Amino acid sequence: MANLLTAIRLLLAIPVAWSFAIPAIFPPLWLVLFLLVAIGSDYFDGIVARATNTASARGQLFDHGTDFVFVTAGLSGASIAETVHPLLPLLIVIAFSQYVLDSYFLFKQKQLRMSFLGRWNGIFYFAPLVLIALSRLDVFTSFQGIFDTAIPTLVYALILTTVASIIDRAIAPLRGVNKGNG
Repeated sequence: MANLLTAIRLLLAIPVAWSFAIPAIFPPLWLVLFLLVAIGSDYFDGIVARATNTASARGQLFDHGTDFVFVTAGLSGASIAETVHPLLPLLIVIAFSQYVLDSYFLFKQKQLRMSFLGRWNGIFYFAPLVLIALSRLDVFTSFQGIFDTAIPTLVYALILTTVASIIDRAIAPLRGVNKGNG
């Protein structure tokens, strides 16, 4: 059941990316609903896995990999529409690749090795998508100036924290960090 929830998010990645890249492809409310379903599936998949005693390293990889595909696809679509700086999705690809490679190959763990900053980045990568989707709703037209400031500010903050996360993960072996929340 948990993997089914994760798969829903994976299936939504393409329509969400298209919707960000070509705003007229779906009504704005559909995009908001797609995002709500995706965020809900991300929230509940881990809870369901733990409650049904089906949590596993493979399930964690599927969940985190799906999050990566979803946010990278959405942010790439937004960068095509010039709503998000294209550096952010590129940095997410680098950070996620580093996350997987150093977890399994450098530190030779049997599951992903999370970091504090990487975890929070992963959560906040959804935020620009939500703000962009909300900014397209007619009900928020009077707040367009706030969105026009908040979205790029958040994107640049995420670029900085993603670079910091990449650097932190790169120097972790030099600090002798090899277990836990490095």
